Amino acid sequence: MRTRRPPTPYSGPVDDSLLTHGRALKHVQVREYVRSLVAGQAPGSPAPSERELVHRFGVARMTVRQALDTLVSEGLLERIPGRGTFVARPPRVTSTITGYSEEMARRGLLSESQTLLARREQAGPGVARALNLTEGDAVIHWRRLRRGDGQPICLEDAYLNEVLIPGFLQSGMPTSLYDELGERGLRPTWAEDSITADKATREEAELLELAPGAVVMRHSRRALAGEKAIEVSRSVYRADRFTMWIQLGG
Repeated sequence: MRTRRPPTPYSGPVDDSLLTHGRALKHVQVREYVRSLVAGQAPGSPAPSERELVHRFGVARMTVRQALDTLVSEGLLERIPGRGTFVARPPRVTSTITGYSEEMARRGLLSESQTLLARREQAGPGVARALNLTEGDAVIHWRRLRRGDGQPICLEDAYLNEVLIPGFLQSGMPTSLYDELGERGLRPTWAEDSITADKATREEAELLELAPGAVVMRHSRRALAGEKAIEVSRSVYRADRFTMWIQLGG
């Protein structure tokens, strides 16, 4: 006859303020065990299942659930229906996403834009992937030469999901894209940016009034409103006239 092996007792750290008559409350034991187990684990890593914890500690399922509920409320764990409990992803820190016009105003410069192209196009593979579209879907391509106090600073190509902004081309091009998106309830709330150094192409150098092969800064952005991908942009800045400022932390 097989005998059931008794659960291994937990011997990890316990908050002394939660001791009762010299013994830790059961849900505290479970909670601190799980906390120590997932500490440092990558977001998305699985946490022990309720069944595992019930067997390990020899406690009721409600006790285990109470322990896990606490860690979920702390933001350490997250439950995904139908899949289980996992190490939570860190909360996204939101800050105001500014467009070119707002950035120039913040620097005390007069923003000006010259539309070089504004038309409906079929999304190529890169733009389609970034906007969560199918290749060939309709997008709006808006290309502008952007100035500050009359000096060329940036050449920008923006691609927008046409389905989300009906009538955009017919209503006249706005002074500020982000203000226009805000009026439609689609102002970007967060973005993914990448910045690289490069040499200007012949066309870029001519438009930005640079010497051929001059160093420029390339800025790519995928802007989202909540979980909706709104805009993909590729901008080329004169490195001698623009410094990118990035704030980290709150």
